[in-house]
Amino acid sequence: MDVILCHTTADFDALGAAVGLARLLPGSRIVLTGGAHPIVKDFLALYRDEYPTIERRSVEPATIRSVSIVDAQHRDRLGKAAEWLDLVDLQSVVVYDHHLGQATDIPATQLQIEPVGATTTIIVEKLQAAGMTLTIAEATVMALGIHVDTGSLTFEMSTARDAIALGWLMQQGASLAVINEYVDPGLSPQLQQLLQVALTDIQYRSVGGKTIGWVTLKTDRFVTGLSSLIVQIRSIVAELDAILLAHEFPAGDGDNRLTIIGRSQIPGVNLQVLFQPLGGGGHSQAAAASMRGVDAEVALEQLVAAITAAIPQPPTARDLMSTPIRTIRPDTTIAQAQRILLRYGHSGLPIVAAAAGDNRSDILTGIISRRDLDIALHHGFSHAPVKGYMTTKVRTIAPDTTLPEIAALMVTYDIGRLPVVAAGKLVGIVTRTDVLRLHHQKQIETISAPGHLMGGFDRQQGWDEVKTASATKNKRISAPIDLQQLQAKLAPQQWELLMKAAQIAAQWGWHLYLVGGAVRDLLLASTGKLSIEDIDLVVDGFHQAADVGAGVKLATALQELYPAARLEIHGAFQTAALLWHQDPELDSLGIDIATARTEFYPYPAANPEVEASSIRQDLYRRDFTINAMALRLTPATGSPLLDFFGGLGDLHSHQIRVLHPNSFIEDPTRIYRGVRFAVRLGFHLETQTEAYIRYAIESGVYDRTAQANPKTPALQTRLKTELKYLLQADYWQPALELLADLGALQCIHSTLKLDPELLHQLRLLERCLRRFDPQQQLMHWQMRLELTIAYLAPEYRQLVAKNLQLPADSIDRLQNLVLAQANIVSSLPNCQRVSQRVSQVVELLRHYDLPMLILIIVRCRNSRSLRRQIWRYLTVWANIQPILNGNDLRKLGYKPGPQYRQILDNLLAAMLDGEVIDRASAHEFLHRGT
Repeated sequence: MDVILCHTTADFDALGAAVGLARLLPGSRIVLTGGAHPIVKDFLALYRDEYPTIERRSVEPATIRSVSIVDAQHRDRLGKAAEWLDLVDLQSVVVYDHHLGQATDIPATQLQIEPVGATTTIIVEKLQAAGMTLTIAEATVMALGIHVDTGSLTFEMSTARDAIALGWLMQQGASLAVINEYVDPGLSPQLQQLLQVALTDIQYRSVGGKTIGWVTLKTDRFVTGLSSLIVQIRSIVAELDAILLAHEFPAGDGDNRLTIIGRSQIPGVNLQVLFQPLGGGGHSQAAAASMRGVDAEVALEQLVAAITAAIPQPPTARDLMSTPIRTIRPDTTIAQAQRILLRYGHSGLPIVAAAAGDNRSDILTGIISRRDLDIALHHGFSHAPVKGYMTTKVRTIAPDTTLPEIAALMVTYDIGRLPVVAAGKLVGIVTRTDVLRLHHQKQIETISAPGHLMGGFDRQQGWDEVKTASATKNKRISAPIDLQQLQAKLAPQQWELLMKAAQIAAQWGWHLYLVGGAVRDLLLASTGKLSIEDIDLVVDGFHQAADVGAGVKLATALQELYPAARLEIHGAFQTAALLWHQDPELDSLGIDIATARTEFYPYPAANPEVEASSIRQDLYRRDFTINAMALRLTPATGSPLLDFFGGLGDLHSHQIRVLHPNSFIEDPTRIYRGVRFAVRLGFHLETQTEAYIRYAIESGVYDRTAQANPKTPALQTRLKTELKYLLQADYWQPALELLADLGALQCIHSTLKLDPELLHQLRLLERCLRRFDPQQQLMHWQMRLELTIAYLAPEYRQLVAKNLQLPADSIDRLQNLVLAQANIVSSLPNCQRVSQRVSQVVELLRHYDLPMLILIIVRCRNSRSLRRQIWRYLTVWANIQPILNGNDLRKLGYKPGPQYRQILDNLLAAMLDGEVIDRASAHEFLHRGT
C-alpha cells in the first residue's frame, strides 16, 4: 500500500496537496494522522467520499510500501503515524513541503522543498506535467489549499507559480462558489468571544516605524481555528505590522500547554528563525510553536524582544541623498539651467545665494524643476533669470530624517525633491526617484530572500539542500542581507584588505564601495573562495563631500599597510591604483580607487569628461545594469547592495541590458563589451539593448564621427583593448559571430564581414598556431586580429592597423602581405620544378617571419602544394642545421673569416638537397668545393 500522510490538524493546503498526490499515485490512500482544522472537518463532512481518505486504524502497517508526506518535515507533526517511518520493508519516503530552511528528522529518500506559497502548488505542477485532468471536487480542494495558504495570492510568500497553478485549477473546473464559502467562513461563537477578549487585552509596541501587537488567551481546553482568529485581528487592527497570539490551556497531566502563533509583514523579520528556539517553525512571515510548562508572558516577551531586535532601522536621508549637490545662482538664465539639467540628467536644481557679508557661505533660497524650466522656455523666456520662476518656500529635511518621514512629506505636499540641510548648509538632495528606487530594491531583496521566487526560475529546480544547481543559469541570485554572506565567497586575504580599506574610509567620514564586475562576479559565485584580479573601489562622501583626491588619500594609507604594493597616480581626476606582482598572499592583484564621479561625452566615440559626483551618479555612468551595482563596505543600515537599475534581476534573467538609449552612440566599445559579457556568462542581449546596438550601427554615426574628428579613442585605442579581451578568450569565435550578426564589425571597418571564408581562415589559423607556436611565443589574439584585417581590401589594411595602433611589425606585415604572398606564390612552383631543390625553398622562405608565413598558409588554402611546402619548411627544413660547424672548419684547416658563413650555407643547402647525409659526405663536399 502507498500511503499519503497529512500533518496533525490538517489544513486545506495539506488536504489539497494530498488529494493531488493521490492522483499521481494510483491506488494510494490519504491518512489524516491527527484530525483537521474545524473548517476542513466541515468541508470533509460533505466531500469526504470524493477523495481516497482512510483512517489510520484501518491501515495494516505490514502492507505499507511507501510513505508520502505533504506540508510537513517533522515526525512529531505526523502523530502516531510517524511509527510507520521505521518500518523495515519500507521502500521509499518522499516529503513535499514549502517551508524552507528546516532541518528535517524524517528519514526521507527524496525531499522536494520548493519556494512557493503552498505545497499544493508543487503537486499541481506535477499534474500539469503529466497531462492529467481533475474532477471538480479535486480541483476545488486543491484551489482551496492555494487560496488559504497564500491569502488568495496576497501574502508576501505568494509566487507567480501559485497564480499559474490556481489558474490551471480553475480551468479544471474548481468551484468558485465552494471556494468562497470555505475561504472566509466566519468565526465560531467561541472564537467571536475570544476576538472580543483579544481586542481588549492586546498590547502594542512601536519600533522603527513598525507596530508589534501581542495578546494571551486562556481557555479551559484547546481551541481550534486560532489561525482564523489572528486573521480577523489583523483585519480589524490595520496598523499592526506583526502580531503574536498565545493560547494557554491545561493539559491532561495537570501541566499547562502553550501555543503561540505569529504573523509578520516586516521585511527583514524572519519568524521561522525567531520561533526555532521555542521549538517552532513555519515561514518567514508565519510561524507557530507549541510548548509545555512554559509561562506565556515570558515566552511572549522573548519573542517580542527578538522581533524588536530584528526590525531593520529605516534608511535616512543620509543614506538616500545625492551629494555633492549641483546648485545654481538666482541670476542663472533659464537656458543655462536647462543645459545643466540635460548634462547631468537631473530633474531639478537647488538655487543658492551668498550669505550677507560672507561669499564663502551659500544659503538655499529656492528650487526649480524641469517642469518650471520647460514652461519658461515655452513662453520664450530663455534669457530670464531663474529667480523669477523658482519655488521659494522650500521644504527641507535633515540628514537623519527617515525614509517613512521623507515619503510622507513627498506624498502630503506633492514634492519631487527635498534638499538636505545640516547646520544651515546644503549637503545633499533626496528625490522621488531615490525613494522609488529604494522601494524597488527592497522588493527585489524580499523576492530573492529564502521563501520567495524570482521570475524565470525553473519550476523543477529544487532549493537549498534539496537540490543545488551547478550552472549559473540554474542559480538563485539573491541580494545579500549583510556583508558576511559575501565573505565566504571571497579569498580571505582580499576580504581582509577590503575591510581595512573600509575602516580607513569610515574614519574620514566616507563611504567605500566595491563596484563593477567584482560585484557581479561575487553575486554569481557559489560559496567558495573567489579570487578577483581587478578590484574597483569608489569613495563617496555621505555627510561630508569626498574631494577628488580621496582615492589617492585612501590608496596612500593602504600602501602603508601593504608596502609590497606599487602606488600609481594617474589622470587629472586623481585616480589611484595599487598593484601587487606575484605577492605570496595577494598574487598579481590590481585595485583602482577613485572618488565617485559622473561623465559626459563631448561627441560620439570621444573620451568622456568626468566630474566629482555621488555614488548614484557614478553607477549611472556605467554601461550595463549588471555592472552598475555596488556593495557598500562601510557600515550602514539595510542591505549593502546598491542596485538602482535592476542589475540583480538581470543577473537572474541572464540578460545584458544597457543603462542608456544613447550608450552605444556615445561609445561603440560598449557593443563589444556587451557581446563579451553575453558570451562569457552565457547571457543574452536584452531585446531593447540589441535594438539600440543595431540602430547605432545603421545610423552611420561612427563613420561620420571618424571623418569629423581625427581622435576617436572609442574607435581606436579602446576598441583595440576590447578586441584584445575578446580575441584572447576561449570564446572568441562565438563572440565574433555575434558581433557579425549585429553588424558591429563595421566598427573596425565598414566593409568587414565575417563570411564563411573568413571563418574558415580563422579556424585554420588556430590549427597553425597550435602546430607552430605551442609555447605561445606569438600573441595569438593579435594574429587573429591581423588575419581579420588582412581579409579587407589591401588599400584598407594599413589604415585600419594604424587606427587600432597595432605594433609596427604588425603594420609592416599587413602592408607587405600582398607583395610577400605574390612572391611566394610565384616562386615556390619554380622551386618545385627545378629537380625539387629544397634549398631554394628554404632560401626563399627564410626571409619571412613566422607570423607572415602563417598568414600566407591560411590565405592560400586553395593551393595545397604551396601550403605543404611552407608547412614542411616550418616543421622540418627550418630546423635543420649544418652537420659541421665553425670548429670543424678550423680543424679542417680553413682560416676563420666571413667565408665561414658562405661555406656553412652551401653545406646546409647540400644537406637539404640530399647531397650530404653524414660527416664523411660533408668532408667530401667541402673537398670538391675547394
